[in-house]
Amino acid sequence: MKLILAIIQPTKLRAVRDALAAIGVDRMTVCDAQGYGRQRGQTATYRGVEYKTNLLRKITLEIFVNDDYLDRTVQALETAARTGSEGNIGDGKIFILPAVEAITIDENIRGPSAI
Repeated sequence: MKLILAIIQPTKLRAVRDALAAIGVDRMTVCDAQGYGRQRGQTATYRGVEYKTNLLRKITLEIFVNDDYLDRTVQALETAARTGSEGNIGDGKIFILPAVEAITIDENIRGPSAI
């Protein structure tokens, strides 16, 4: 079992959800996030005054998958979250972490069957 943390652009959420649903991954947690990486924020103008926003809005997806779904889930995330044909700075990151245990609270199912 693995936990996939994907940080993506908010505009790509629908495309990512559709891509994941197409491969049978239909359970995830979606969280609003703010941060920056290589972008280092953005400069904007409001009423003629220039200001810098240090934190950019992102979406974090938390997806638990069994090992046999890992590669196809990561591939779907990469393809759907990329902007343009080759991608751009700020498209996001994908982190893969080991998951020790999964338990459904209502039925007390444990292990890979709980995902």
